Amino acid sequence: MTKLVRTARDSVVVFPASRRPTRTSANTKPLLLCFSHLRWDFVWQRPQHLLSRAARRYAVVVFEEPIFDAAEPRLDVSERPGGIVVAVPHLPQGLAERGVTTALRNLLDGFLSGRSAPAVLWYYSPMMLSFSSHVRAPVRIYDCMDELSAFKNAPRMLPSLERRLFARADLVFTGGRSLYEAKKGRHHSVHAFPSSIDVGHFASARSGDRNEPADQAGIPGPRFGFFGVIDERMDIDLVGQVAALRPQWQFVMLGPVVKIDPASLPRAANIHWLGGKAYKDLPDYLGGWDAGFMPFAINEATRYISPTKTPEFLAAGVPVVSTPVTDVVTPWGDDGLVSIAADAASAVAAGEALLKRAREPWLEKVDRRLATMSWDRTWADMTRLIDAVSAAKARFEQRSGTALQAVAGGTIAEGAAHV
Repeated sequence: MTKLVRTARDSVVVFPASRRPTRTSANTKPLLLCFSHLRWDFVWQRPQHLLSRAARRYAVVVFEEPIFDAAEPRLDVSERPGGIVVAVPHLPQGLAERGVTTALRNLLDGFLSGRSAPAVLWYYSPMMLSFSSHVRAPVRIYDCMDELSAFKNAPRMLPSLERRLFARADLVFTGGRSLYEAKKGRHHSVHAFPSSIDVGHFASARSGDRNEPADQAGIPGPRFGFFGVIDERMDIDLVGQVAALRPQWQFVMLGPVVKIDPASLPRAANIHWLGGKAYKDLPDYLGGWDAGFMPFAINEATRYISPTKTPEFLAAGVPVVSTPVTDVVTPWGDDGLVSIAADAASAVAAGEALLKRAREPWLEKVDRRLATMSWDRTWADMTRLIDAVSAAKARFEQRSGTALQAVAGGTIAEGAAHV
């Protein structure tokens, strides 16, 4: 059974009975409304790490990209562990671009109707500004975790919408140092927050009493592993070349295949494509690997990436070979924590060196570095910036007599003087 709510604009919000949000103390928290192109239930990565921490302070709602599978527009709203609310628009197929924008705006307005004004608007995708630009909040954030315009099938409107988002944002966070260098001249308050780490979670891979996953148990060693999304950012030819040069090595490849044809993946007896795995199960896989392999292609899509898996491999105690991605070379390669290889021959040489290297001196250096970073620390640093913006705006409103005001239909607009 589902609960249907008819909104002021005649769109339908659907609450599945099995996952209907409950009224808890979290509903009294200020609202953080996040617009994300990444599905909450897809791969546990930067948005999940940050927003799950934000949920201790805010009522976090993640508004996702639409799915085109419905007879009429509707919004499925459900709750995840930790109090995260996920809103997924479902739209009819065949809608023109303007029709998609209108439908999404109506669903968003219906969702916000009767709610308190958002305290924070948090964007991962500039594309979602097209239907949400009218929504106001004291703090607007663009967490730029990737150069999305360089990805395969990037929307043509993305660069212009990103310019609009830069103009509206109070704060811009970047997912790595190279992305910070590329964006810092486009906004007055850009801050680099490279990929961080949940050390405790991945350090459990070092335990001798872990459970060996059934689909990995029968794979002999030595094992070289990868985990993450398998898409145009992976140099699949390199994977095949290294596997051919060392047929006695086994390559355990974990992750969903997206935007590329699965038939294009190299096939060999020593390459094992095991599919996507839950975040909670990753330490059990990593604990059985002799080394990690990050075979990123060197192209426009990887020019600014800062792979979250780099410190995750290290926390698990797994030495890793990576292609020369800028944010891996500096600081991880420069500091001798990750081996860098530009081609198959050098990857094989690096892998052989890792298999022979004593682990303890390397692990001591790894642990000293990881002790300086965590997702908790990253969120705390972000919070200080958010609070500073909020306080500055509150002082301005006190002096000028302006304030955020609610308008008919439940959407939020600013007072006469734009802050």
